[in-house]
Amino acid sequence: MHLYTVLSKALQGHIALFAAQLIYALNYSIAKGLMPGFIGPMSIVFFRIIGATALFWILSVFVKTQKVERKDLFKLAWLALFGVIINQIFFIYGLSITTPINSSIIMISNPIIVFICTLIILKEKITVLKTGGLIMAITGAFLILRYRGNFEVGSDTIAGDVMTLINSASWAFFIVMAKPIMMKYNTVTAMRWLFLFGSIYIIPIGINFAMDTNFAAFNQHAWLALSFVVIATTFLAYLLNLYGLQELSSNTVSAYIYLQPFLASLFAIALGEDHLTATKIFSGALIICGLYLVNKKSNKITT
Repeated sequence: MHLYTVLSKALQGHIALFAAQLIYALNYSIAKGLMPGFIGPMSIVFFRIIGATALFWILSVFVKTQKVERKDLFKLAWLALFGVIINQIFFIYGLSITTPINSSIIMISNPIIVFICTLIILKEKITVLKTGGLIMAITGAFLILRYRGNFEVGSDTIAGDVMTLINSASWAFFIVMAKPIMMKYNTVTAMRWLFLFGSIYIIPIGINFAMDTNFAAFNQHAWLALSFVVIATTFLAYLLNLYGLQELSSNTVSAYIYLQPFLASLFAIALGEDHLTATKIFSGALIICGLYLVNKKSNKITT
């Protein structure tokens, strides 16, 4: 394979992951704004999964897909539990009963869990650069989140905080275990089956909640927010993340989560709701340098 081809595919993977973080950076406040005034957490999960399933299967009409082997269908059904069902239910429920700042800080654990999983499951070696990069990115993300709001763990938020941590662990496990499937099949092929199985799981769990949703009470903002959560946060973000997983390592994919607080701060500054400080500049530099070091040993270029 030519060097140029490998580099261009890796670059596409980085662009996809960066775009996914832009979406996620906006999602915390948008999804939180829907609950509980307009819609319950289980209803959001139901519409996210069903809506994304429809979009992935519609997309598969226009994009070439592959036939999936029966043994891999069983793997996809199993992966859907972690990457779609547990991940989404615990994230949305957790966010509904904790604060966006708590949720953001707890999600810092995701790349750490991925790092541990790759050591245990994939037998990856610990490198000084990868470890140093992870520590730098963690530090940068925590500094930004620490000064954006108050992180408070107490009786009012503990259930939501634990749910968010379970979501983080589930997504980490999914990223590591889905890597072989993503290397075998293209993104749309894998995603349409993952979400089909996710729909099969969520229908008996969430149908009653979804039917109880009072759509008559929705205003324009609520409709736009729900559309964003289904189309952008679910359909597009999953597509971008799994495409990135095809081209890059599990550690690199998960480490991109550290860009979310930095990007959220940039959005707030652009809207005049925040201001640029030396801490934010320093934190952003730490995150970017950390991402570079985590990725440095991840891409093996063949010629």
